Amino acid sequence: MKKYVIAILGLISISMFGQTKIEINRFSKKYKGVLTVEKGFENEIFKKGTISIIDSKTQEQIIEINSDELTFDLDNNGNVKTNIVELPYGEQSIIIYQDFNFDGIKDLAIMDGQHSCYHGPSFQVYLEIKDRLVLSSEFTRLAQEYCGMFQTDYESKTIHTMTKSGCCWHQFSTFKVINNVPEPISITEEGSDFPFRIITTTQWNNGKKTKEIEKIIDLQQEGVAKIHSFTLASNQKQVVLYIIDNRILNYALIRPDKTVEFSYPIETIDKNPDFKINKRADSLTFKNKDAVYKIYETHLQNKVVAIGIMVQVAGKSYNLKGNLTSLKGSLKDIKATTLNNVIAK
Repeated sequence: MKKYVIAILGLISISMFGQTKIEINRFSKKYKGVLTVEKGFENEIFKKGTISIIDSKTQEQIIEINSDELTFDLDNNGNVKTNIVELPYGEQSIIIYQDFNFDGIKDLAIMDGQHSCYHGPSFQVYLEIKDRLVLSSEFTRLAQEYCGMFQTDYESKTIHTMTKSGCCWHQFSTFKVINNVPEPISITEEGSDFPFRIITTTQWNNGKKTKEIEKIIDLQQEGVAKIHSFTLASNQKQVVLYIIDNRILNYALIRPDKTVEFSYPIETIDKNPDFKINKRADSLTFKNKDAVYKIYETHLQNKVVAIGIMVQVAGKSYNLKGNLTSLKGSLKDIKATTLNNVIAK
């Protein structure tokens, strides 16, 4: 703490009305900054104060930003650090002087507080256009509404942002700069709907918007128990019947790449019987608005000799045969278990 206080005192260029003024003059030959810290906030983590940007040639103040929550770090020489962007949660400087719109000319981002996600640093972004700094509301939004400062990829000429909510929802976005405005080209959202992880990808290509939803199931989660499964002989997709919280039966058809092609019921709300199992416990039936599904087992002398799914859709029937050697569990196990959404017929 003593070293920190000494470094601050060494940076003071002007002191009036109890304010501490610190010059920031190492980030640009064209501009310099003046950081004014209000009295009483010198040793606080979040400092109340003002950042002014000065034209080094004319000494004219061209930007002034007031904030109740400024943060900054000092280098080994006691100077305020600039141009550091460690994403997503690392150090982010009070001033960032970089080329944001990929025109070869450096622009300016100035911290205005902690308004981004989870009380993270936020910035106002100025583009250097026709030899003057112009506030960009579009770039500023990217530095306010996500998690900290955005990331610039100079090789692909793209801008990247990240934001989150709690442990289980994240959003990753990619932007292209068109006419000095960042336009989204890809947004990926990762969320959860127990026991699924859901990945939604929205893309823009030549003005055309597409959306793809991918579901991945984790059958190892607490509260999930797989009770019956086999693979289809024709395409190696896996048929899985599993129980949630020892009371709700669910079905999933899983592709070889582990993504879920179809699951049932659509909502895991315990309100109506979703499945019907016959008295011999050799078939289990469920349906949605488009089709009727019947998972079957053919028995011969108390031995399962065939398995599969019969699907009735649009007046036609399809027999999706299963690989007998892949069978785990039995429909009899389902009948022997008390489940809220299964009835015997």
